[in-house]
Amino acid sequence: MFRTLMRAFVTDIPRSAWGDIRRLVALAWAVVGLCLSKAVSLTGWGEVVESRALLAASRTRYFQRWLDNPHVRVQPLYEPLIRAALRHWEAVGRVYLALDTSVLKGCPFVLIRVSLIYRGRTIPLAWRVIRHASATVGYAAYQPVLDAARSILPIGLEVVLLADRGFVHRQLFCWLRRHHWHYRIRLPDDTLVHLPSHRLLPVRALLPPKGAAHFYHRVWILGHRIGPVHLALAQLNEPNQDPWYIVSDEPTDLTTFDDFGLRFDIEENFLDDKSNGFQVEASRQRSEAALERLFLVLAVATLHCTSVGIGVVRRKLRRWVDTH
Repeated sequence: MFRTLMRAFVTDIPRSAWGDIRRLVALAWAVVGLCLSKAVSLTGWGEVVESRALLAASRTRYFQRWLDNPHVRVQPLYEPLIRAALRHWEAVGRVYLALDTSVLKGCPFVLIRVSLIYRGRTIPLAWRVIRHASATVGYAAYQPVLDAARSILPIGLEVVLLADRGFVHRQLFCWLRRHHWHYRIRLPDDTLVHLPSHRLLPVRALLPPKGAAHFYHRVWILGHRIGPVHLALAQLNEPNQDPWYIVSDEPTDLTTFDDFGLRFDIEENFLDDKSNGFQVEASRQRSEAALERLFLVLAVATLHCTSVGIGVVRRKLRRWVDTH
């Protein structure tokens, strides 16, 4: 695995992005350690790395120094890898991206991530870690992540952004229009809607009865009159289910709910990072920069495992692999 990763790194990442080969070597060993130990444990990674260091503490410090190294720049290292993967996966036509946040329990940090929806999972495209008290962040905090994700995607792709109600900001709608991205975004129930009849009312006043869906075309939202946009509103006939208020830049119908439902695939990605997988919250990292480099290791591991899985499917070897 180490040799496979190093070949990919040296082939796809320009030297200007890494400078010193030891930074790539440490990244490759970190990914190997993560995959074999199945946890974010620098001690566990130290048991895997091939090193001249005899003491366990020295091997642990080897990875900690890499996480704390300001010369290790996350985006320049990761962008060439995900671009190469998209070329090999032949990503064309329409793609769906999910924008979301995740609170890192036990430390005062929040992860902001944009991920590519792919085969029922998500692949990280760009991310940022900030010191913040809740999962609700402002436009200024996540706009750099959107810019980074946009710079990665090949020209000509039709992009649909999926986001939950915490991202309903006027600046986001302006950014999406400026860059010609489509969107399906869930609205808070107090979002103001301007109807063609000039009526102004909160979107919850338009909610259909349980088990039904209503669609509104060419309306405007927010006090700034963002639009014209289109709404898909539904109330599930199930207990303890929040209504769905989805705004779209394209005319809405029942498939709008299917599109927005793809957003939940990013929750699987967060679970992989946390309690259901790599236990990133137990890492005990105490700086935003170190955590962003740690998420680089997780992203490369996710990319590597996904690429291996795609190769297995293409070679018709799926039955060789345990279903887990």
